[in-house]
Amino acid sequence: MWLFVRRDFVAQFKQTILGPIWHLIQPLFTTLTYLLVFNKIAKIPSDGIEPTLFYLSGIAIWTYFSTCLTNTSNTFVGNASIFGKVYFPRLVLPLSIVISNMAKFGIQFGLLLLTMILFYFTKGTPIVFSVYWLTIPLLVCLLAGIGLGCGIVVSSFTTKYRDFALLLVFIVQLGMYVTPIIYPLSFLQNSSYKWIVLANPLTPITEAFRFALFGKGTVQLGGLLYSVAFMFVSLFVGAIFFNKVEKTFMDTV
Repeated sequence: MWLFVRRDFVAQFKQTILGPIWHLIQPLFTTLTYLLVFNKIAKIPSDGIEPTLFYLSGIAIWTYFSTCLTNTSNTFVGNASIFGKVYFPRLVLPLSIVISNMAKFGIQFGLLLLTMILFYFTKGTPIVFSVYWLTIPLLVCLLAGIGLGCGIVVSSFTTKYRDFALLLVFIVQLGMYVTPIIYPLSFLQNSSYKWIVLANPLTPITEAFRFALFGKGTVQLGGLLYSVAFMFVSLFVGAIFFNKVEKTFMDTV
């Protein structure tokens, strides 16, 4: 598995000049864009959190989930040449993708922590240390589980119908807007569309992630239990489809 983890991480920046530094450039420029569009122009509040930290935290968690989902959804099609030569447990590949993306998340989380320290010394923005920081690894694992479960479901279908790969790109783009990445959940308090965001299993995780880091956010135990249940269901359904398709996919890929 670790060979695949290394392969996935290295392949992302093969023949690039800046290499892993792109993991820092991408969130920084995205944050600057969000600050201009959503904070300065649209005047969307950030739940009392410093806007830069608000967007950086949302980008880190959304990037990890979306990358896990899109990359694992390509498991069969993208690795058909390997599957055709040697046998090994096929689930190793999507698992290696989820693990290799944790390294990318770690870099972006480190950038977030450095920015928090910078704002503490330059603007006096307090750093809230609490026992809730211990929940961050659990939240990341929850994200990984949902991304893996949904990803292997999609990968099972894309072996026969490539339309699902194109549809997934569209869903991921829209999915960010029904996840509280660029706005806090409290912003939708009186909105009739709030139920759509609440139905998203990533919403409780995103709010809990920000609550753990900044002490601000809308966290409900029921919402987190819903996310946990969604993760187990998606992994269970995904494993069933994956095991079924891996026996016959070479005939269709």
